[in-house]
Amino acid sequence: MYLLSSDHSLKFQLPSAFLADFIRIARHELWLFSEDIYKRVYVHHISLADKKHSTDTFLRVTSLHDDAIALISVIVGWIYFAAWSVSFYPQIYVNWRRKSVVGLNFDFLALNIVGFILYALFNCGLFWIPEVKEEYFNRYPRGLNPVQVNDIVFAVHASFATVITITQCFLYERANQTVSKTARSILALFATFLLISLIIAATEVITWLDFLYYCSYVKLAITLIKYVPQGWMNYQRKSTLGWSIGNIFLDFTGGMLSMLQMILNAYNYNDWDSIFGDPTKFGLGLFSVVFDIFFMVQHYILYRLVLNLLAYF
Repeated sequence: MYLLSSDHSLKFQLPSAFLADFIRIARHELWLFSEDIYKRVYVHHISLADKKHSTDTFLRVTSLHDDAIALISVIVGWIYFAAWSVSFYPQIYVNWRRKSVVGLNFDFLALNIVGFILYALFNCGLFWIPEVKEEYFNRYPRGLNPVQVNDIVFAVHASFATVITITQCFLYERANQTVSKTARSILALFATFLLISLIIAATEVITWLDFLYYCSYVKLAITLIKYVPQGWMNYQRKSTLGWSIGNIFLDFTGGMLSMLQMILNAYNYNDWDSIFGDPTKFGLGLFSVVFDIFFMVQHYILYRLVLNLLAYF
């Protein structure tokens, strides 16, 4: 049985016993044979999966509108990956040059390190632990592992870079800055939730996959709130001195290109469900970009006079 549509998407499923009779694959061309159809379709990706828990073998075919768009998407992906990876270092450099972390909010750092560690835990677990991968494919037998190698590299690197920044807070001048009681309470709430989740996962009330999903939910919540303390601190000080604008530009670049890649892929593969069916990733990228714009307004418009006066004196 198969479905061949005219909108460049091709989805079908055949029992394994009939695959050889109907399909021949050569040089990225898929030929379908039946009594009344002889059709050739150019495809971008073909994968054949035989799930041991399923009685059927299925062939997954990914077709596309344009190879050029696919190439642009890959280039955009590497650019935003690089932008996000490098975005941690302007702040590290500013701290080193000033020998001070005054102006950098400690609540932001505390939330950031917890978020990235949980993100790394989720990615590593779903990518490397066989039991977790098996649970995932049992739940989504026609799915693909959503974690790629670059996801792991980014999460681990982000955790490492954030640890360096936190270490600077102990080495350089920090005035009377500390992690606020509000941030500590929020982190304690997250820790309690994850501890309970860990216990019920260990006692097999929930699966380890569910536990990793709970870790990812906490990461998403942290992403939604982590910029607020820094923005509020800038407002109270009427200054962005000590907060690297280079970090914001790189984060803004990464966020915009990330959303652009999602839109390009959705169009090219006729897969708008990747955006509208799972709006979390797109929404978080958009949320980060909005906060980046807010920080730019603070830096270049609202508090620019303060920066100029400090530079003059």
